[in-house]
Amino acid sequence: MDDEAECPECPAGIPAWVMTFADLMSLLMCFFVLLLSFSEMDALKFKRLAGSMAQAFCVQNQLNVTDIPKGTSIIAQEFSPGIPEPTPINEIYQSTRELTESTLDFQDTDRFDVEQGTEGQTRGVRLPIVQQLDDLITETQSDADDMSEQLQIQIVRGEMEIETKGRNIIVRIAEKGSFAPGTADLSPEYYAILSKVREVIAKREGTVSVEGHTDNAVIRTSRFRSNWDLSAMRASTVAQELFVENVLDPRRFAVTGFAHVRPLVANNSPENRERNRRVEIIIRQTIDLDLQEQVEALRNIDPELYRSFQLEESRLLYNLPPASIF
Repeated sequence: MDDEAECPECPAGIPAWVMTFADLMSLLMCFFVLLLSFSEMDALKFKRLAGSMAQAFCVQNQLNVTDIPKGTSIIAQEFSPGIPEPTPINEIYQSTRELTESTLDFQDTDRFDVEQGTEGQTRGVRLPIVQQLDDLITETQSDADDMSEQLQIQIVRGEMEIETKGRNIIVRIAEKGSFAPGTADLSPEYYAILSKVREVIAKREGTVSVEGHTDNAVIRTSRFRSNWDLSAMRASTVAQELFVENVLDPRRFAVTGFAHVRPLVANNSPENRERNRRVEIIIRQTIDLDLQEQVEALRNIDPELYRSFQLEESRLLYNLPPASIF
């Protein structure tokens, strides 16, 4: 034991290498702080990444809410809040868009079609009847285009106009070229024109209204006591020409004279009064009875969309079975 060297006494204080180590750690920390300050963080990507990781590891988010969560069943107490997506059957599938959402909004898919807008916001609800009305009105416009092609010459001359309102096709015959002023005698040139109109009406269902109109200038002759007589006689003359060859069923027709009470424009100039003197052939195409309730529902749910179809102006006609007429 005497031969062994004794261990020297350790100096007091911390070892000398600790200061070097502390300086190195401080420099590393400053380096990473600078890197972090220079970087940019995309909060949206971070949120998506966090959500994906939470779903991958089956992390359930616990929400503290004051209201009772609203679910689709009183038995199933767990659900993921979100906006439902439309499905062909009456089942509701949810997709979580906001993790902090505490209520669930949904609509019955039997009656509504929910259209999703950007950022998951609901743009509006539309009934399935909307697509059917679009198809019917498109069909009416196509029929009007066919008539326009056949009557192109008269349209270019300004002697005739064709337009659509809802399910109505309006063939507007101006006084210029068709009737002499103050008379109800149809120009022979219009016999061939009305023959083309007759062919179009014969191929399509619905009622037909022939309406006569005048301006506000008072007329009183030995034949016509007032504008009412003149407008009614002109409408009758056009209707009689449509009945030639017995192609059309007269029971589909209504002949009316409106005199000056329904002008297209104000009767404040010679040009406007000339435009108001006209005979209109209105082909009122029908809408099936099965669609009637859905059309009424559309008017209650979305009045603005309902008005865009101009169904009020169309005076909707329905194919009523005899048992429904009373």
